Amino acid sequence: MSRLSMITQNSAQRTVEELYKDLERRIVASPPGLCPVDMAASFLKMCHAQSCGKCVPCRVGLGQLEKLFEDVLDGDATLETIEVIERTARSIFYSADCAIGYEAAKMVLKGIRGFREDFEEHILRGRCSCNLNQPVPCVSQCPAGVDIPGYIALVREGRYADAVRLIRKDNPMPAVCGLICEHPCEVRCRRTMLDDPINIRGLKRFAVEHAGEVPVPKAAPATGKKIAVIGGGPGGISAAYYLALMGHKVTIYEKEKQLGGMLRYGIPNYRLPREVLDQEINQLLSVGIDVVTEADVGEKPYLLQDIRPQYDAIYIAIGAHTDRKIGMEGEDAEGVMSAVEMLRSIGDGEMPDFKDRDIIVIGGGNVAMDVARSAVRLGAKRVRIAYRRRKVDMTALPEEVEGAVAEGCEVLDLHAPLSIEKDEQGKVSALWVQPQLIGKIKNGRPSPGDADVPKLRLPCDQILVAIGQGIDSRHFGESGIPITRGAAIDAFDWSGVKDAAGVFAGGDCVTGPATVIRAIAAGKVAAANIDEFLGYNHSITSGVEIPRVRLHDRPTCGRVNMKEREASERVKDMELIECGMTSEEASQEARRCLRCDHFGFGVFKGGRVEKW
Repeated sequence: MSRLSMITQNSAQRTVEELYKDLERRIVASPPGLCPVDMAASFLKMCHAQSCGKCVPCRVGLGQLEKLFEDVLDGDATLETIEVIERTARSIFYSADCAIGYEAAKMVLKGIRGFREDFEEHILRGRCSCNLNQPVPCVSQCPAGVDIPGYIALVREGRYADAVRLIRKDNPMPAVCGLICEHPCEVRCRRTMLDDPINIRGLKRFAVEHAGEVPVPKAAPATGKKIAVIGGGPGGISAAYYLALMGHKVTIYEKEKQLGGMLRYGIPNYRLPREVLDQEINQLLSVGIDVVTEADVGEKPYLLQDIRPQYDAIYIAIGAHTDRKIGMEGEDAEGVMSAVEMLRSIGDGEMPDFKDRDIIVIGGGNVAMDVARSAVRLGAKRVRIAYRRRKVDMTALPEEVEGAVAEGCEVLDLHAPLSIEKDEQGKVSALWVQPQLIGKIKNGRPSPGDADVPKLRLPCDQILVAIGQGIDSRHFGESGIPITRGAAIDAFDWSGVKDAAGVFAGGDCVTGPATVIRAIAAGKVAAANIDEFLGYNHSITSGVEIPRVRLHDRPTCGRVNMKEREASERVKDMELIECGMTSEEASQEARRCLRCDHFGFGVFKGGRVEKW
């Protein structure tokens, strides 16, 4: 007999590994709104099942915590039980031998701190305080609350124009979002339990591209009320569109030459073609919206105190368009350009000349990828992206990072910028960086620290700074609008501005830089509440009948991913890089939808919001 043998998995072990993968998919697909106490109890039981049984804190202690959680859920606990849970978990955390025990206890302690009121609700009133108003995961995750299962069903039936009408009920910019939305709706897609989430953004784009021209609905009878929208970005345009549909007279004041905000002056043409943006904006304006461009509200002759008395309500949606300084030596050198400045130039049609330049981009977000990839298209001979954390820690979407690398950009991760070196003429000659060593995790992200190696000199002749945008709210503060310490406008979650009756604000100028769909959602919320403030209760509907659910099994099926033009070809121009789905692909992808608006809890409560 041999002294050693190969370790092979038996049938039970293989099955357990499959169950682990099934469990991982189920956790990923967990919808928002679940009872946090019940979920924590379930995780605790799984942790206890993983215990090797060697140490008492893990083997016995986790079992005791399970019993205490059951008492809370069964209504047999008192408020003192919460203290017992906390003491027991702390004891396990400090005495368990391995991560199975002390990490399980840490999870319990995190729950006690994070949702203590939910424990108290169970104990004092015998109920859960969580709210399942919208049990359809994709709709819950969409900031604008778009009826996603509905329009996917319409795409499946080939009713593309109806799909666009349904989307516009909650999101007036389906063409834009079909190209650039970060698709948070896919994060909790229940299809993940079977295979992969539905390609929701791809289906939205397919519907728009195959619907033809879909006219906007007819506006309600005129109310005689006048509303000023300050800012012509996605949030301002969305609010103006819905308010105009309600019958109000709306005027948009836009600082730049054209509407679009960061859609035009922050997103390159290769991601969002200008003809698509212009067509969508013109369609929305056709409902009857007036526009005043090159109107910098706060500067003469467009002083806020002069505009305000002319209107019954004002919505401020100025976005976040200012440069953010990096605060390092040499930042004033010739050849240092902010991402905002560069992308605004491109938006105005004034392409910077980067031919044969050696460029370094500072930053790791989507904007950093946009300027890096644009620099390649503008003739740069070399583009490097300096980022102080790891590549996997970049806030940019993974596909954006992969796209930049495919187009020839180099990612210098774990390189913290220190200073900018200038030559005798005051021009950029190099960026000095300090190599980093990844360290402890803080607030969910590993924090880098200086590595014990010398700093590096990276020769270059152009530096693009992409570390975020700021909010220019100076003039509004001077006019009495409350401003936070971070220069954001201080507004409630329903868009009203404190101590300023009739003034509303939303989008990036309130929350800080966020996504397009969040700005659109803010515009929708503002429109509803401005309408109510004016004494009305108009409703927005689509008038589209949703196809009936087909009752049949849905076999597992791979997700249809979007294809892109070859990197060697797309870097030669600024044309759209992403290819749309074919009819066959869209039909197959739409059939993968599980119709959560009908099946499960969706059919009982919140499956569909017909109007708002």
